[in-house]
Amino acid sequence: MSEKVNKLMNDSAALRWTALVLIAMMMFFAYLFADILSPLKSTLENLRGWDSATFGTYAGGEYFLNVFCFFLIFAGIILDKMGVRFTGLLSAGLMVAGAFIKYIGVSDWFQATEMCAWLDSWWTGFPGSAKMATLGFMIFGCGCEMAGTTVSKAIAKWFKGKEMAMAMGVEMSIGRLGVFAAMWISPAVSQAFTDAVGAPVLFGALLLCIGFISFFVFTLMDRKFDAELAAINESDTSKADEFEVKDLGKIFSSKMFWIVSILCVLYYSGIFPFQKFAPNYFEVTLGIEPALAARLFSFFPILAMVLTPFLGMFLDKKGKGASMLMIGAIIMFVCHLSFAFVLPLYKAQWLAVTLILVLGLSFSLVPAALWPSVPKIIDEKILGSAYCLIFWVQNIGLWGVPLLIGATEKATGGYTVPMIIFASFGVIAFLFSILLKIEDKKKGYGLELPNIQEAPVAIDAETLAEEFAKDECADK
Repeated sequence: MSEKVNKLMNDSAALRWTALVLIAMMMFFAYLFADILSPLKSTLENLRGWDSATFGTYAGGEYFLNVFCFFLIFAGIILDKMGVRFTGLLSAGLMVAGAFIKYIGVSDWFQATEMCAWLDSWWTGFPGSAKMATLGFMIFGCGCEMAGTTVSKAIAKWFKGKEMAMAMGVEMSIGRLGVFAAMWISPAVSQAFTDAVGAPVLFGALLLCIGFISFFVFTLMDRKFDAELAAINESDTSKADEFEVKDLGKIFSSKMFWIVSILCVLYYSGIFPFQKFAPNYFEVTLGIEPALAARLFSFFPILAMVLTPFLGMFLDKKGKGASMLMIGAIIMFVCHLSFAFVLPLYKAQWLAVTLILVLGLSFSLVPAALWPSVPKIIDEKILGSAYCLIFWVQNIGLWGVPLLIGATEKATGGYTVPMIIFASFGVIAFLFSILLKIEDKKKGYGLELPNIQEAPVAIDAETLAEEFAKDECADK
């Protein structure tokens, strides 16, 4: 076999990390767009007539089709049958389409159209602008969640046997930079243009187009990589390893799958819905302007961005993934409880930033340990479906919790009870992380073991003879 075939593209650090950056760029713009309206909740209330319940329904809409139309389950099948290239481009296309529909819904010009008036005429408690924006957000959410699973499988493919956890950590850090960017860019664009709501959404939609192009470039690299794998019979397209729908039974029958899925939905229900309401929470609690509240919350992903790659590196070399999940759940509980009772008493911006940064530490520990652990418990040929099914369970919470938080805030007139709800997710997640650790110890999945296994040290014949001679002398 030629040397050229033996040296695969992912054996080159430069090429595999270039591939990572290309797919991570798509997720950066996706995360940015997902929170583009989070700093503008007050603006939506003033200009579009949205209340907290409306905003919560809109925020949950991102996950509606994934949950109730089972789109994520179909996405997993598409991913395992069609591969990362087709699925990635499809997901990027859905995000772009949904983004422009969402822009139409919240734009100034749409408010004067007959279609908006017609939408206002039914289900009058939910404004026409919110109906159209939610529809776009639903379509965007289908693409975004599909993209998340596609990226996870792509990284598992390109970093197999290498620094996988670190790579996933870097990708998550780049994605979270999008949350930081949204908190700064959205208020700035809103203030710079007369269309205070539509302009930031249009800007985010245009950035998603760049993300589509970035992933397209990745597909060119991945096509060549697949050709190399096929040449040395490592391609996952062989009939023996080809995905079949009946393989889904292996996932549903896995106890570890359900533990990880429930842990996932509990933890992320305390993070992503909080992101949607956090700027308004700080605005109301601290009595500050919306733009300043958004800038304060922008510090949330900073510690996660910095630490996640290093935590991934630690996991690759030292392990302790299950333990990290336990610590992350505890931190989330403490932070949300502090948001409920401590910050309202001591209305200090430095305290708010401190709590945000510490919560960001939790956001480093859990995802950095969670996603690289999935390949350890699920067969590679059904890995895409497993990720999608975990995301589907997660999306049930991400759809329902924003509705719950919005309705609770509207009913109670404040954020104390919503923050207690968020804190409760941390408690239950901690209990499931203990169960995960127990199950891992019983079945030996290796969640506490490092991802990079050291190769056994080769001993030459001369050294072996010397060791044998020493043993002979010792026996005598």
